[in-house]
Amino acid sequence: MINTKRKTLERAVLVAVIRDNQEPRQVEEFLAELEFLAETASIETVRRFTQRLPQPSSRIYVGPGKLQEIADYCKEQEIDVVIFDDELSPSQTRNIEQAMPCRVLDRTRLILDIFLARAQTAYAKTQVQLANYEYMLPRLAGMWTHLERQRGGTGTRGGAGEREIETDRRIVRNRISKLKEDLKKIDRQMAVQRSNRGQMVRVALVGYTNVGKSTLMNLISKSEVFAENKLFATLDTTVRKVVFDNLPFLMSDTVGFIRKLPTELIESFKSTLDEVREADLLIHVVDISHPQFEEQIAVVKQTLQEIGAGDKPVYLVFNKVDAYTYIEKDPDDLTPATRENLSLEELKQSWIAKANTPCIFLSAIERINIEKFRTDLYGMVREIHAGRYPFNNFLY
Repeated sequence: MINTKRKTLERAVLVAVIRDNQEPRQVEEFLAELEFLAETASIETVRRFTQRLPQPSSRIYVGPGKLQEIADYCKEQEIDVVIFDDELSPSQTRNIEQAMPCRVLDRTRLILDIFLARAQTAYAKTQVQLANYEYMLPRLAGMWTHLERQRGGTGTRGGAGEREIETDRRIVRNRISKLKEDLKKIDRQMAVQRSNRGQMVRVALVGYTNVGKSTLMNLISKSEVFAENKLFATLDTTVRKVVFDNLPFLMSDTVGFIRKLPTELIESFKSTLDEVREADLLIHVVDISHPQFEEQIAVVKQTLQEIGAGDKPVYLVFNKVDAYTYIEKDPDDLTPATRENLSLEELKQSWIAKANTPCIFLSAIERINIEKFRTDLYGMVREIHAGRYPFNNFLY
């Protein structure tokens, strides 16, 4: 039974370039994330290929010898797809496809495919379709290369092929215009919904993808928001009314951020992230068990700046303390301790000392330190509420 399921999975190899200013370890960590993305898209990773270059080749991403090595391996092992860790230009894609015996994907295409598969509501589907068409538009010429050899009745080189490309471009441009109009209508509806919520305090959960935002949302709001140990389990912003003791406020769960999030997706999802921009308090959830959690924090901060929410008050929540592991240093080892050598207690002291924002360490799954989180959150929301309604004695 297990073997049958495995045969249905596509098999892939991953490819990345190690730039001159990068450590090989960092690229391996990026490839591990790419492998998780592939797994989310039901693709099994068989092997990874890396090559050190000053910059990726503008023609074929890697060197000619490495490209041939990858192509030979894919042919020999009957690989279904090659996935590149960067967005490929249209010309790179065409050149690589000519050399490969299998399908070629880049990181952007893979993320778009995951979003297309996971979008549930009309709003999410419209946003993802818009991003997908904008990604496709400059790449349409490569999809019609088989028609370039056809000659039209007038003897021109392109003939029917050229007409087919132009027709397709026009269809895609019209579709993009229609989707943008649809999004504007839905945005207006959502703006009305937000205005109808009155002046209640708004709290938004933000963070890297798959850090446990939806699990924490379910725990605090006692709702059933979809949560799964896969990337981008949540695409739609979910808003719930929460009441702590006698204090009501709104809590929203948003789409997770990720390194190299495609520009098309950032643009089309900006309206979804209005909940973040209009929030009074951001709860930045971090997976402390992840080896690169500090880099993930930096990605989230940068994305918040890009969408205009970088100046919001933030409560830093280090989740998954139950899954945290560290390597204890040998007493005879005189080398400086690295992050991997810090115990959870040492890490706590380090972050509490250096963080400019309040922070807490908890586990949403094991319910560790949840009561302290509720107390802290109540205090923060109450302070915002008191500032907004200074003469409201109901809470005191």
